[in-house]
Amino acid sequence: MNKTDLSAYLTKLGLPSELPADLESLHRIHVAQHRCLPFENFDIALQRGVSVEIEDIIQKTVYHSRGGYCFELNGLMLDVLNTLGFEARSLLGRVHVSGTPTGRSHQITLVTLEEQTWIVDVGFGSNTPRAPLPFILDQVIQTDLQTFRFVKDAQFGYFLQVLSTDGTDTWNNLYSFDLEFVFAGDIACSNFFTSTSPNSRFTSARVAARATESGLVTLLNYTLRCTNHEALTEIELEPGQTYLDALKEYFGIELDAQYDDLRPLPDA
Repeated sequence: MNKTDLSAYLTKLGLPSELPADLESLHRIHVAQHRCLPFENFDIALQRGVSVEIEDIIQKTVYHSRGGYCFELNGLMLDVLNTLGFEARSLLGRVHVSGTPTGRSHQITLVTLEEQTWIVDVGFGSNTPRAPLPFILDQVIQTDLQTFRFVKDAQFGYFLQVLSTDGTDTWNNLYSFDLEFVFAGDIACSNFFTSTSPNSRFTSARVAARATESGLVTLLNYTLRCTNHEALTEIELEPGQTYLDALKEYFGIELDAQYDDLRPLPDA
């Protein structure tokens, strides 16, 4: 990332023009990007494909009113952190939310600061951690609104688990990962499958998520959910221009396309 692009990124996120490579900066960058750049898959819905070339990601997310999914948002985060002087590299994980593990289809970032490692993930949809997570096993880790832990597993390496908010005190697996080195070709293969396979949820649904100061706004196809602490508001969107208007209002997403350019949903 060059100086011009870094300056534009920091300005868009409302951050200072100079940031030291320390824990406070890592936290500020994570929170700012998570709230500013939405998780979304509308390039897939527009049948444009998803580029993981950093120049394309920067152009889309920094210079236009768009977000992306894990390969874009965490790819951008990795480039920013490395440019600022952090020791950071990518990892690939398997998603376990449905109970059945996927292939290595989720990109996250491992950051090392003063002999402590951190997992930085700004691209996991509605379950995106709201802050960097210290990679310490069997320890309860709390953000402002979430509770996580990392546990070791003989088969999958490590799990990131989230504590259920339904009062059952259940720990749910989000994704698993190991610490093997990941290269550009690995990410390209994972991104290709995730953005093109009919077995990927991203090719059959429209999704978006954006963090707010006190909650989260999510979209699944036509269903918009706004969570503010424990209060939930649900809105069913209508097809057409009002749908595009809602993308802009709730997520800051401005598509350079018409509604009819979106791939029809399976049940539409």
